[in-house]
Amino acid sequence: MPPLEVMTFNLRFASRRKPHSWADRRPVMSALLHRATPHVIGTQEGRPRQLRDIEADLGPHYDWIGTSRAVGDDEAVAVFYDTRRLVPTAHEHFWLSDTPQVRGSNTWGGGHPRMVTWVRFRDLRAAGREFVVLNTHLDNASQYARVRAAALIAARIARFDPALPLLLTGDFNAVAHDSAVYDALLATGLVDTWDTARSRGGAYATFHGYRPLIPGGDRIDWILATPGVTVHREWTDTFTVDGQYPSDHLPVRASLSLW
Repeated sequence: MPPLEVMTFNLRFASRRKPHSWADRRPVMSALLHRATPHVIGTQEGRPRQLRDIEADLGPHYDWIGTSRAVGDDEAVAVFYDTRRLVPTAHEHFWLSDTPQVRGSNTWGGGHPRMVTWVRFRDLRAAGREFVVLNTHLDNASQYARVRAAALIAARIARFDPALPLLLTGDFNAVAHDSAVYDALLATGLVDTWDTARSRGGAYATFHGYRPLIPGGDRIDWILATPGVTVHREWTDTFTVDGQYPSDHLPVRASLSLW
């Protein structure tokens, strides 16, 4: 069966602020996504209108699942998917706090409420076999909140059927190979698909802030997976149009076989 094309991408929330307003970035985002044609995109920071713009730009074969992280704070960790290949069979949102079912709850001192959106998909190109995607955006301000969030995500991962392949995408605001968050999530048995990839493209810091790219810099955006997943290739996508990046993060892309 053809590989599953997966992307994790902090979209940078839509604003009118120049430079790098959403109006300036949207055409570049559209061009990147049309060029990439991922089957699954774990997104971070998307706002409702921005997510609808992306859905429209992707075209009629894409849909998404997501909800705002708090009342009056409309950022989401939406999961986009290609309906020609994937059918969602279940999904849920939970908040990274002591009260995970309470929208907007934030009990660990984070700068913002944080959450996870997970979706179980049926793969139409794999005889209907199923897998799970969890997508998140950990707090940028509090190390304590990030560590507690990683522990909660690990506990939730343990609830899933271990026979199902599982992917965890996100902006973790923590450096791969050099953070307690990374260590806690790999302690669940997940592997870093960057490390297990049979081949890799150029490695860059995944947050660039519209400044020159840093080869070999910190990876704070990751794709983790259960060990049975084969990673054919993984890379950070440096696509630009006339010097304009689609976001202040680089998307991380992986070509995978789940079975």
